[in-house]
Amino acid sequence: MTDYKNFTVDADKDGIALVTWDMPDRSMNVFTEEVMNELEAIIDHVATTEAIKGAVFTSGKETFSGGADLGMLQKMLGLFEKEKNKDRKKAIKLLFDNAGRMGWLWRKLETCGKPWVSAINGTCMGGAFELSLACHGRVVADSPAVKMALPEVKVGIFPGAGGTQRVPRLANTQEALQMLTTGQTLSPQKAKAMGLVHQVVPPKKLVEAAKKMILDGLKPVQPWDEKGFKLPGGPVYSAAGANLWPPAIAILRRETYGNYPAATAILKCVYEGLLVPFETALTIEQRYFTEIMQTTEAKMMIRSLFISLQELNKGARRPQDVPMRKFKKIGVLGAGFMGAGIAFVTAKAGIPVVLVDRDVPAAEKGKAHSASLMDGLIKKGRATPEDKEKLLSLITPSDDYAALDGCELVIEAVFEDSEVKKGVTEKAEAVLKPSATFASNTSTIPITSLARNSKRPKNFIGIHFFSPVDKMMLVEIILGKKTEDKALATAMDYVRAIKKTPIVVNDTRGFYVNRCVLRYMQEAFSMVIEGVPAPMIENAAKMAGMPVGPLALTDETAVDLAQKIMKQTIRDLGPKAVDPRHMELIDTLVDKYGRLGRKNGKGFYDYPERPAKKHLWAGLKDLYPQKKPEKVDVEELKQRLLATIALEAARVMEEGIVTDPREADVGSILAFGFAPYTGGALSYIDGMGVKEFLAMTKQLQKKYGKQFKAPALLHDMAEKGETFYQRFAPETGAKERKAA
Repeated sequence: MTDYKNFTVDADKDGIALVTWDMPDRSMNVFTEEVMNELEAIIDHVATTEAIKGAVFTSGKETFSGGADLGMLQKMLGLFEKEKNKDRKKAIKLLFDNAGRMGWLWRKLETCGKPWVSAINGTCMGGAFELSLACHGRVVADSPAVKMALPEVKVGIFPGAGGTQRVPRLANTQEALQMLTTGQTLSPQKAKAMGLVHQVVPPKKLVEAAKKMILDGLKPVQPWDEKGFKLPGGPVYSAAGANLWPPAIAILRRETYGNYPAATAILKCVYEGLLVPFETALTIEQRYFTEIMQTTEAKMMIRSLFISLQELNKGARRPQDVPMRKFKKIGVLGAGFMGAGIAFVTAKAGIPVVLVDRDVPAAEKGKAHSASLMDGLIKKGRATPEDKEKLLSLITPSDDYAALDGCELVIEAVFEDSEVKKGVTEKAEAVLKPSATFASNTSTIPITSLARNSKRPKNFIGIHFFSPVDKMMLVEIILGKKTEDKALATAMDYVRAIKKTPIVVNDTRGFYVNRCVLRYMQEAFSMVIEGVPAPMIENAAKMAGMPVGPLALTDETAVDLAQKIMKQTIRDLGPKAVDPRHMELIDTLVDKYGRLGRKNGKGFYDYPERPAKKHLWAGLKDLYPQKKPEKVDVEELKQRLLATIALEAARVMEEGIVTDPREADVGSILAFGFAPYTGGALSYIDGMGVKEFLAMTKQLQKKYGKQFKAPALLHDMAEKGETFYQRFAPETGAKERKAA
């Protein structure tokens, strides 16, 4: 039998071939060109070997497969970009052919004349799930570790290897559309209930059950290839179809505002594909996939949310010459909401943590937050009581700083006051070893100034979490002027250990994320003052692709916090640093009306008791003369809200606060949801083109003020025809940071 690098093929006495996928040089199986070539050879071997009655496909790793390797997508897009300027038709044909390779290989498998069963033992994503759907039988291990999804829409593309055609031929059309357009992750039970898998069995009996399906006479023909096949959700042109398709189109429009071409293409693929024979449907899917791969949205989302995100999660910016650190003990100072959240994610990563507060009851209250979060996970079926007990055993509440002895990293998350932070820093350093790293979770105070409280500023760093800590995936790592590579490496190793995404930021007021967020809120304040109806502001933000309107976001972070930040900014930088109109608006809300935000049930919104929903405060319209809605340009509102953030991101790059465009883009999406379809705040500019962006902001500056004045960097880039990813070509490690 032929030897394969990535697979083993073993036939048993019953003539069933067990095809085990186990890539020797990867922690997770992924599709590469080599894997595809070997798999095609295996399909041919199974089909032509008389002694083989059928095949079971499984993984030799804990996970099944993560889907396609990013290198395949990069190569596909790279070939297209290279050829399109020479011969666009030829380039599109090349892209079309490459886009169809996987889909037609899976078709070859399901029509080869022998039964195939996929035995899914772990995470099964993208093309791997599409391969499983092409198999004639699917058996799944009954384990919380098993997750199945077609998540491509989340990176700007869609399942292009038959996913849009097989899912709605196996499942109810409505459920199929929801799964495909959201990238929904399925548990074994959910997948079975939808009709996407046949059996859910104990993990140890997985392969045995898969083989039994073949021995019991599994037909080597898919349902849609048999005469008389009926769609589970009924025909498109039927009463059921008439009740489904118009609302489905409207719901997608409501959820995406037309910003995600791939989601729209999914609807078209399913609708058109269900009207024609299966192979014609695959061609339709291939055509739309080729079209979507050429969009700016796909290019930017693949780069930021697939490639850059993976690179950052793997430690692209970590100093390479510092040994990796595994943590045996971590300290958290302050058991309030943030500190308690940090303790939770640390313990969830299996790391023992000491949670220190002013007294034991306060520290115990912080530990109770972890218990409450675990109770929520248990209720949702995502954790067990044993998991809760194990996690809580890793958290030691204390009021004694001596308990920090032996900690390799201590994270301070006390009240946002320099003097309070000074006191806890000194107490902690009296106990810690000289080699330990001290981190502050401050969101506003410059790290360099806080490091003056430390006897070893080279080991002092900022680790800025976002609220709520357990849900927010981004962490800003802030470098003080004296922070050394060892502290940076320690911080990055910790952030990666708790499975969050780190970005590295040089020290400045507000760091990176908060600078951008404040611009977003401030532009909304200007709109309120101009008399733009508040509902139009919030709706324009959502239409632009933001998950939360700027007024709602101000409420979430607290209106009185915005007031404190403004007052502190005036004290530090002078009265010209804050727009006096903004100060007056916020003072009116806080001081005159006592509207502090969600925390006291009233801010820009009113927050009635459930089940009533929050709604914009009716009194807002009485603060300033209101414009008539028909006189407001909604497209301009969208431009203002996105451009003000993008300009701030460009200023941050110009100042050397962020030095890697990957971090600026990924950070803007993960921290505050900057219109993901753009690929992030800098990709928004790159995707539009710097010259076009400058023309737009010049018009906005004329009408609305200096906040839209573009930095010199953008003018220089426009003159040279550069993008951010050309100007600031991403590198790795300490070399780039020191050169910045």
